Amino acid sequence: MGRLVYQHKSRVHFTLAYNPACRIADKVIVGQRLSRIDMELIETHLPGCFHVQPKVFPDTRGHFVKLFSGEVFAKHGLTTDFPELACSVSKRSVLRGLHFQLPPADHAKVVYCVEGKVVDAVVDLRVGSPTYGQGGLWELDAVRGNGIYIPRGFAHGFYVPVEKAVFVYKIETPWVPSLDAGIAWDSAGLDWPDKSPLLSDKDRKLPTLAEFKSPFKYTGR
Repeated sequence: MGRLVYQHKSRVHFTLAYNPACRIADKVIVGQRLSRIDMELIETHLPGCFHVQPKVFPDTRGHFVKLFSGEVFAKHGLTTDFPELACSVSKRSVLRGLHFQLPPADHAKVVYCVEGKVVDAVVDLRVGSPTYGQGGLWELDAVRGNGIYIPRGFAHGFYVPVEKAVFVYKIETPWVPSLDAGIAWDSAGLDWPDKSPLLSDKDRKLPTLAEFKSPFKYTGR
């Protein structure tokens, strides 16, 4: 199933493997249980945010993996219409984030690392959410093919711990520069692996989580 590490302000860490000592249990949603499981969606401690774990099929040539299944996502009420596909290439120590787009152009997205690996991050910005202001860090690895489904109302970013990472985003709405926004990478209590990452000038100037007045509302997931 792959290693998944949760982390939030209380500094509680736990993995996908069930452990009675864990305070929060994962809800595993299987796409289709036929002769094999092609994809699993694992809901995180942040309501509506899912770890996406497709099955990897290796052979002597390399491997094959289905990164997205509209049928599986739709079965569980998740967004399936992603008219934009974006890609970024980043070198070691780069941190991008924490970014989001404001209403009415806010969007869900699915993100994957297709070369190298990243430490991916999300923060819940939905007013009224039981996890408002909390976040999590996950390792996304091209070898494992895993990704994150991020609903509307979340900030997102990632850090690159390897020489090079190629990162892909499936995005629900087009980019609108006037609604492009974010919060400071170090303002949400996330335990990043690097305290002095490489940042863009734009990301250095983002407001903190405490300074940001969120327009996002929690609607039950």
